[in-house]
Amino acid sequence: MSRRSRKLEIFSWCAYDFANSAYPTLIITVAYSIYFKKIVAGGGGSADFLWGLSLSTAMIITSLIAPPLSAIADRSAIRKRLLLVFAAVCIAATLLLSTVGAGMIAWGMVLYIVATIGFEGSLIFYNAFLPDIAEPAHRGRNSGWGWGAGYLGGILCLFLVKPLLAGGFSPETLPLFRASFAVVAAFYAVFTLPLFFWLGEARPPAWPQAYGDVRLSGGRPSALLGAIAAFRSLWKTLRALHRREGALRFLLAFFLYNDGIVTVISFSSIYAVTTLGFSMGETLELFIAVQLSAGAGAFALGYLSDWWGERKTILLTLANWCLVVVVAYFTETKGVFLMVSILAGFSLGSCQSASRSLIARYIPPGGTTQTYAFYGLCGKMSSVLGPLTFGAVSAATGSQRVAILSVLVFFVAGGALLWTAPDGDDAESDGVLP
Repeated sequence: MSRRSRKLEIFSWCAYDFANSAYPTLIITVAYSIYFKKIVAGGGGSADFLWGLSLSTAMIITSLIAPPLSAIADRSAIRKRLLLVFAAVCIAATLLLSTVGAGMIAWGMVLYIVATIGFEGSLIFYNAFLPDIAEPAHRGRNSGWGWGAGYLGGILCLFLVKPLLAGGFSPETLPLFRASFAVVAAFYAVFTLPLFFWLGEARPPAWPQAYGDVRLSGGRPSALLGAIAAFRSLWKTLRALHRREGALRFLLAFFLYNDGIVTVISFSSIYAVTTLGFSMGETLELFIAVQLSAGAGAFALGYLSDWWGERKTILLTLANWCLVVVVAYFTETKGVFLMVSILAGFSLGSCQSASRSLIARYIPPGGTTQTYAFYGLCGKMSSVLGPLTFGAVSAATGSQRVAILSVLVFFVAGGALLWTAPDGDDAESDGVLP
C-alpha cells in the first residue's frame, strides 16, 4: 500500500468516527434520552427503567447476531459492506425518531433499539480495520485520532442542533426538538461518505483455508454450509484467544469497566437534568465541554498508549473514573458537576481508545473481525448489566445518587482484573488458526 493510500484510509476511517459520534452524543446521551424520559415516557422512575431496558435489549440482539457475521466477514470480502449496512440501519431509524411523540413508548423504544443495533453493529466491523490500516507502533495514536475525531464530530453536531434544542419541551418548540434527530441522521450519512469511497476491503483468505472442505463443486459454500463454517471459525478463534496469555482476562476486565462507562454515558444527561436541575441549554453547554475534554484526552493519551503501554494507560483512566463517580455522588451544585464532567470526559475516549488498541495485540492470524466481535460482545453484554442496574437502583431507592454510586463497583472490579493481566504481544508470528 502506498503512503498516500494509507493516509487516505486512515483519514476515511477516522471520518467514520467523526460521523457516527453524532448518534451517541445526541441520541443516547444528550437529546433523545431526555426527550424519551420527559415527553415519551412521562417521567418518573419507570422511565429510567424503560430507557435502560431499551439499551440492554439492543445490546443483547447485537451480541447474538454480530459473532457469526464477523466470522463470515473474516472469510469473505464483505467487512466494509456489513459496516455500511449497519450504519444505514442506524441512520434510517434515527431519522424516524423524529416521528416519535408523547406517549408513543413502544414506537420510541423500537426505533431506539433498531438504531442502536445499527450503530453498535457497525462498530465491530469498523474497529476491525484498525490492525489493517495502522502500523503496530502507531496503533495507539491512530486509535486515538479516531476517538478524537469522533468527539470533534459530536461537538460540531451539537452546535448544529443547539438552536433546535434550546427551546426545551414547550409545546411550540417540540417539533424543532424532534427535528434535531433528523439532523443527526443527515450528519451521520454525509460524513460516512469518505469511508464509502476510500476505505479498502481486506482480501479474504482462499476458500480451502477459510472453510476447509465445506465447499460446493463450484468452489463456493452454500448458505447452510457457510454458516456452519462460520461458527467453526468462531470456535477456533476463541480457542486461539484462550491460549494467548491474558487475552480472556483482558476481555473480562473490559466487560466490567466498560459496563461503568456505558452506564455513565447513558444516564449522565438524565442525572444532570433530574437530580441537579440542569436546563436543556445548560445540558448542551455541559456536553460541549465534555466533548472537548474527551477529544483532548483521546488525542493525548493515544500517544501515551504507544509510549507507556495501553494497559497502564487504561488503569490510569480507571483510577480517574473512580474519583469521578465518588465526587459526582456528593456533588450538589452545577458548577462542581461541570468540573467533574470535564474530568470524566478526559478519560472517556482515552479509555476506550486504548482498549481498542490493546485487543489488537491478541488477534490470531485470520481472525481479526472475530476477535473484535468477541471484544464487542463483551462490550455489548456489559452494556446490558450496567444500565439495568442503574435503572433498577434508581427505581427501588428513588435516588439517582445511589444509582450513580453503584457504578463504582464496575470500575474497581475491572481495574483489579486488568492489573493482573500482561500487556500482550502482537500475534502475527503465531501462524494460522489451529
